[in-house]
Parts: sequence; C-alpha cells; structure tokens
Amino acid sequence: MADKRDVRNSLLFECAWEVANKVGGIYTVIKTKVPVTVSEYGDRYCLIGPLSYKTAPMEVESEEPTDPYLAATLEAMKSQGVKSLYGRWLIEGAPHVLLFDTGSMYHKLDEWKGDLWDLAGIPSPPNDHETNETIVFGYLVAWFLGDYVSRRLDKAVVAHFHEWQAGLAIPLCRKRHIDVTTVFTTHATLLGRYLCAGSVDFYNNLQYFDVDHEAGKRGIYHRYCIERSAAHCADVFTTVSHITAYESEHLLKRKPDGVVPNGLNVVKFQAMHEFQNLHSTSKAKINEFVRGHFYGHYDFDLDNTLYMFTAGRYEYRNKGVDMFIESLARLNYRLQKSGSNVTVVAFIIMPAATNSYTIEALKGQAVTKQLRDTVTEIQNRVGARLFEHAARVHGDQTVAPTPDELLSSEDLVLLKRRIFALKRNSLPPITTHNMVDDANDPILNQIRRVKLFNNDNDRVKIVFHPDFLNSNNPILGLDYEEFVRGCHLGVFPSYYEPWGYTPAECTVMGIPSITTNLSGFGCFLQDLIERPQDEGCYIVDRRMKSVEDSVNQLTDYMFSFCNKTRRQRINQRNRVERLSPLLDWKNLGIEYSKSRQLALRRAYPDQFYGPDGEPYVDMESEEDYFGGGVGRMPPMSVPASPRLRGVATPGDIGTLTEEMQSLKTSDYRGNGWPSTAEDDEDSYPFPLVMKIRSRAGSVMSGASTPGGGTFNSLTERDLQQADEALSQVKGEVNGIH
Repeated sequence: MADKRDVRNSLLFECAWEVANKVGGIYTVIKTKVPVTVSEYGDRYCLIGPLSYKTAPMEVESEEPTDPYLAATLEAMKSQGVKSLYGRWLIEGAPHVLLFDTGSMYHKLDEWKGDLWDLAGIPSPPNDHETNETIVFGYLVAWFLGDYVSRRLDKAVVAHFHEWQAGLAIPLCRKRHIDVTTVFTTHATLLGRYLCAGSVDFYNNLQYFDVDHEAGKRGIYHRYCIERSAAHCADVFTTVSHITAYESEHLLKRKPDGVVPNGLNVVKFQAMHEFQNLHSTSKAKINEFVRGHFYGHYDFDLDNTLYMFTAGRYEYRNKGVDMFIESLARLNYRLQKSGSNVTVVAFIIMPAATNSYTIEALKGQAVTKQLRDTVTEIQNRVGARLFEHAARVHGDQTVAPTPDELLSSEDLVLLKRRIFALKRNSLPPITTHNMVDDANDPILNQIRRVKLFNNDNDRVKIVFHPDFLNSNNPILGLDYEEFVRGCHLGVFPSYYEPWGYTPAECTVMGIPSITTNLSGFGCFLQDLIERPQDEGCYIVDRRMKSVEDSVNQLTDYMFSFCNKTRRQRINQRNRVERLSPLLDWKNLGIEYSKSRQLALRRAYPDQFYGPDGEPYVDMESEEDYFGGGVGRMPPMSVPASPRLRGVATPGDIGTLTEEMQSLKTSDYRGNGWPSTAEDDEDSYPFPLVMKIRSRAGSVMSGASTPGGGTFNSLTERDLQQADEALSQVKGEVNGIH
C-alpha cells in the first residue's frame, strides 16, 4: 500500500435509506444532525442514499463533483449502467449528497443474491421487495466505496451506516477487504419491534429468546441476518439509547461500543419568554377548534381546560396508547370524585386509514364560524349606533343608550337563528374522520370499552385525529409543531420506543411530557438528571412494575398536573425549556465524533499507539476532547436573571461540578433571592441537579457516553483538587477587589 492514510483529516460517508427521502424518524435524525457534521467535516462529508424520483428533485440540487477521485468513480460506475444523482441537499448545512438509482441495477439482482449467499450465508426470498431494494443498494454502496478508496489513497475513509436497510454494504466491505473503517448505528432492532407488537413480556425475557426461531416464525429471518451481519462486521457498533443497547446485546448478539443519543437543532430565542408567547397564540387556535368540535355541549371554561396529547406512528401497544386511554378513564373518575372544575381535552394524533372528515366535525367548525361572523357583524352595527347616539348627546340628556336603541330586533333574530343552529341531539364525536374499519379499530374499541363518549359530566374529553396535522386542514388547521406548542402536556407511555423524538420535541419547545423508562429518551434523562419529574419530564416505570401499577402511576402524574395552578404550569414550562441544551446536536454530536474516532483507532492502531501499546503523546489533547459529550455543558446562550425561579442561568449548567461535589461556592447559595408566596407553592429544588458521570470507561471502551458505566461517587482526591482550584479562583477574585 502507498503512504499511510491521513486519519486526522478523514473523509466521512454517511449512508441511510432516509437521506433526502422521508419515511420515518431517521430522516429527522440525519437532517437535524447535518449542520454539526458539516461544521466538523466541511466538504469532506457526503451522504449516500437511494434515489427517489418522487422527492429527490425537490430536495437535491445537482452539481458536478469537485473531488476528481469521486468524479472518476461515478464515471466508471456510469459506464457500467449505474444511474446516480450527485449534488447538494437543500437543507441547513447544504451537505454533499450522492443518491443511487436502485432500479438501474435490478438486472443484477439474482447474481448479487447468489453472491450474498456464497459470501455471507444470507438467504433472500424472491418476493420481498424491501429486501431486494436493500440488496441492490448495499451492493451499489460497496461497489462505490471499493472503487473510491482504491483511487484515493491519501486519506482515511469513515463510512457510517444507519439501520439494516443501509447496512448490507458493511459485510461486503469486510469480506472484500476494502480499506474503509465502518460504524453501524441501529435505531431499533427488527426483532424487537415485532416481538413488542405481539403480546410478549419482552424486556424480562430478552435473554431467553431463540432469535433465529423467532425471526423465522415472523418471516423476517433474511432481514434479521442482514441486520446481524452488519452489527458484527462493523468496526464500531452503536445504538441510540441504553434500552436499545440492552436489546441489541441479546437480539443481535453484540454488545454496542457506545450510545449516540438523538439530538435536535435547538433554536434559542432572543427573548427568554418567546416560547411562552408561542404557547398562548397556538393555544388560542386549539381553543377555536374545541369550541367548534364541542358545539351544543360547550359548557366548560377554556381557561380551566388542559390540552393533553399523544402522537406518533399507529402502533397501538408499542406507543402505549392502550395505557393512555385506560389512564384517561381513571383520571376522569378521579376528577369527578374530587369535584374538580378542570376539563381535560385529550388528543390522539395517529395516522390511520380514513375516508374523509366526518360531517359532524366539519359542521361544528362551520356553525361556530357563522356565529363568530354574525357576532362581528352585529358588533359593527352596535358600534355605529353607539357612536351616532353619543354624537347627538347635548345638554342634560342621559348619556347611556338603552339596549333597545343599540340592538335592533333584526340583530336579535339573526343571533337567535345562529344560536338555534348550535343545538345538537348527539354527543360531540370522539373522532374527526370516518375510519375505514371503524368496528375493528383498536383505539376506538378501547374508547368504547372505557365509555369516554364526551358526555357533559365527563371531565375528560377525547378527540382522536387519525391523520397528520397540517395547517391547511379545515378542522384543526395547525402544523404539528404549532399544535404541540399550544398543548399543556404530552403523554407518551410507550412500551417500545428506542429513542422517542416526540417527548424530546416537547422538551425543546418547553412543553412538559410524560414518557417511560422503556423509551430511550426516558433512560437518557434518568441517567443525566437526579429527579426528572421536578424538571417537568415525568417518567413512568414500565420495567419494574405491573401493568396495573404503571397505569396508576400515569394517572397520578396526570391528576397532579391537573391540580397545578396556572402560575405553577408557567414555572414548569420554564424548567422544561432549560433542559433543551441537553438535547442540542451541538452537544450530542460529540458522541458521533467519539464513535468515528474509535473506528479510526481500531482500523489504524499504528497511527495512534506505539509498538508497546502506549498512546502517542500528542493524542492527549484529543483524548480530552473526545471524553466530552453531554456531561460537560457550555453556558446557556441567553443568561437570565436568577430572580426568576425556574429559569436557567449560566451558573446552572456551567458550575454543575461544584453542585455535584456539594462545594459551598458562592454561585447562588446563600443568596436569598426575593420570592413571593405564589412562587413557593411550586417549591421545586433549584438549580437543576445532574448526576455524576463516571470517566472510568474511556474512549477505548466506547462507554464514555452519558450513563455509560457506573456512577462512581467522587473520590476524596477529586474533591481536594476541586477545592484547591476553587480557592485559587477566590484568591484571584479577592486580589482584583
């Protein structure tokens, strides 16, 4: 081989089925992660995906490759009949993107299937379209990487693959001895998703499953083989959460090297309370919908109404909708018993097969709109008459006009007609659409079973919206983000949720949420924060408790939320929003950097370690950088006055180490900030207390991610060093004064 490959300026190819092709959650992961990856790699970064003629023309601007090696490789593949599109993906960060047309190589499918069987013993049935696509795509990516690295010999190449649909290239690269280093990230295991959808006590029996038998029984053995071979052949294997790591270890039979949590791009507002303003404007739009949906039975006070919601793919059991509906029925009973004047409107947003909007739902919006228009019209006329009357007043005449002078009989007739139109003989519907299979729909059947029919005496009302949200929707005209901002609480009691973008999005938007310790997001927060429920992220225990106990715990959380004052809810939204840096890619992207760094070390150990196994001296600084991650938080971008209890200040996160070590520093210990009695009702511990992270697992083991390894308490030596450092700082400060 020629000179050593440069590992410091390595090239990165990131490969996934959802590059410029929205199918599910991985699209969100990749799209939102691009800006931080581009800031690290610049033009040395390129995404690879399948070419979808439906979406690609809108998402990708084609251009000629500037890298001569890349251009030569694509030209060579083109001469063999491979069609591809190279250009820039039109999203923030504008990364290079390379999309292969799998259709152009379908004539090679049988040949490649035979090769896959000979090479890796992976079978492939004839009529599984998704697997056929995966095989063609995998062979094209391996072909591209093999050709490219044989031309470009000066730089190390890292290839990062997401999920089994993109991962087939990994065993091919390994078997062909292609000089790339590979990382495989699984976001959810195939078998896990199937086993959880069936009624299996999944997590307690993980170690006992006969994986080959279970995969065969469900007709996914060949897919499982692809996923498993990708996990075993990759230099570095990662998952998105600790719960998925546990599952991967038992189902894919390889212990992951680390966890790379999913982040979001957190938009920091200039004004600290801008997200509170967005909440009230979005809530006003939901109020409009509720007035229309419940017309004729709209006898509750919107100022005392809380909006809760659950959303996601229609996986009735996996997403915990069964538990949500059962808990709503119990919450309804408890609110009635306690004589509460709070009304809860619970939304279930899950796309299902529907025919159209129901007549009732459309009529509700129409009659309330007519009423509003009529009232506006009458208002204008009354205003004109009042002005006319006031203009004529002179001398000792009475100023106040009589109601008869202002409201004409015509106005009253018009108003009465509109009010009569609001009469309805039926109860408000529980769904906004006509379902294709109404009688067998599991959500509707459970709502019928628990008898939540939106009766007047029900304190909990249900609205099932079996479609995506869209601002052009004639009934609930809001985008998903706008809708979430207008709600008070997101409820996601999932049984199988490898990460959980829905509660993460709520957190970033400053909306409290309920999740479970079986979701990746729930585990992530439990690992990082001492008492997540104090920060507005409630975590239901579905791992150690019986179903009955979990349902009761969820009901307790919702009931206690209903008993909060408006002031306490505002305070809680502030606390939730300040957790958003924990989910920012600017911090979580470091975990991806660490996995790539580990892959390079495994592939090219001679460039990192001497013959005796000792790391080279100049690696120390890098070791320090790659040991970072979520535990070390930068200060918040917008400092807030500490007088506002429940708002983050730079000290909250910047001095977490002092907080952990219980050092009596002067941050704001002992400063009695003025507070009101109203504040004290909501006596949350302040500031946020993070758990201590062990640095025992270094980058070498890949376990230096949040929660990786055990939580060791700090040694006496650590405390002593910290104390010395702090006294030195204090000395300097005093010196200045």
